[in-house]
Amino acid sequence: MIILGLTGSIGMGKTSAARALRRLGVPVHDADAAVHRLLGPGGKAVPAIQALFPTAVEAGANRKAAVNRQRLGGIVFADPAALRRLESVLHPLVRKEEQAFLKRMRRRRKRIVVLDIPLLYETGGAARVDPVIVVSAPAILQARRVLARPGMTQQKFAQILQQQMPDAEKRRRADFVVSTGLGHDRSLRQLKRIVRLLRENPDSYRRRRRNHA
Repeated sequence: MIILGLTGSIGMGKTSAARALRRLGVPVHDADAAVHRLLGPGGKAVPAIQALFPTAVEAGANRKAAVNRQRLGGIVFADPAALRRLESVLHPLVRKEEQAFLKRMRRRRKRIVVLDIPLLYETGGAARVDPVIVVSAPAILQARRVLARPGMTQQKFAQILQQQMPDAEKRRRADFVVSTGLGHDRSLRQLKRIVRLLRENPDSYRRRRRNHA
C-alpha cells in the first residue's frame, strides 16, 4: 500500500485537493478533522486539555465537555510553551487515529491512501509516508483566500506563516507539486495524473520518501 502525504501551507487549497482525491477513489485521513473530533463534545483530548487549560473547556452538546477552539487558540497562539503542551496531548491521539485508519485500509487491500497533514514537514510526518504532494498557489492568491476567512487579520496571518515552513521549501522537498492557482480543472488534472502514476508504477514510489527525507 502506498501512503501518500498531502500537505501545503494555509490558504493553498489542500482541502479542495483532498476532496478531489476522495472523488478519485483514494481514501483520505484528515488530521484536522481528527483534531476536531478529539476537541469536540466528549472528545478523547478534552480531559487532558481541561487539566492544562481549564478556561478553554465548556459544556458542549448533550452537556458533554468540549474545547472552545477559539479560546484555546487565544491561549496558545502566542505562547510557544503552551503550544508545545497542547501538541504533547494532541499529536499522540491523532497518530493513534492515523494508525487505526491505515490498519483498516490494509485490511480492505487499498492500493493507495492519503494522509492529509497540514504540518507534515514541520512535525516530521514525512518519515511516515511515501511520496508527498504539496499544494501551492501564488502568495497574493494565498493571502486573498486566507484574509477572506472570518476573524482573520493580517497580523494573525503573519503569525501563522511564521509557524509554517516556507512554501518554496515545501515545494523543493515534494515529490509532486499541485498548483491550485490556475483553476479547479487544472488542479484536478494534475491529481489524476499523480494517482495514475502511483497506480501504474507503485514500486517506483513506495517508501521512496523514507530514503531521502
